[in-house]
Amino acid sequence: MNGKPYSEACERNRDPILGILKDWFILHGTVLEIGTGTGQHAVYFAEHLPHLTWVATDREENLDGIRMWMDEAQLPNLKGPFKLDVRSEVWPVRDAKYAFTANTAHIMSWSEVEAMFAGVSVTLEPGGKFCVYGPFNRNGEFTSDSNRQFDEMLRERNPVMGIRDDRAMITLGTRCELMFAADYSMPARNRLLVWSKP
Repeated sequence: MNGKPYSEACERNRDPILGILKDWFILHGTVLEIGTGTGQHAVYFAEHLPHLTWVATDREENLDGIRMWMDEAQLPNLKGPFKLDVRSEVWPVRDAKYAFTANTAHIMSWSEVEAMFAGVSVTLEPGGKFCVYGPFNRNGEFTSDSNRQFDEMLRERNPVMGIRDDRAMITLGTRCELMFAADYSMPARNRLLVWSKP
């Protein structure tokens, strides 16, 4: 792997996610990816969605690993990686048609999730779409025993972490002037939730 960070989950979920992004990220424009992680998704989605400019962002400690994937891929429509802390007042992308994040909401604190939605609301162009992938509770209930155990493990690691409830996320989106648009069941008991900016 040439020292690049690697996630088996990214390899497994990239095609199901891509299938949905193709339905929503239709027009030419910029995609802001929040929490790019290893960089695998950014490279794969930029390669398969060449009409988009994909902008990778993450916390500073992850940028070197992302850069390894990007340097190897050499894709003209893949930009960054840029440092982004969702709590920052100034984000590296000011105008985006789309935003995407995977497996971040449950490792952020709730105040960081709030900051992410507020920042996306400011960054998205009117008509823009925000896709959020990961595990979510449905109407206040865990969707599986494995998700319940995963939530317990997260909270033991850090009490501010945890699987978020879809109702709380939808309410938060409304507060940030983002309309809830779609909910997809995904493999491994994950979901992909979509918001639209009016």
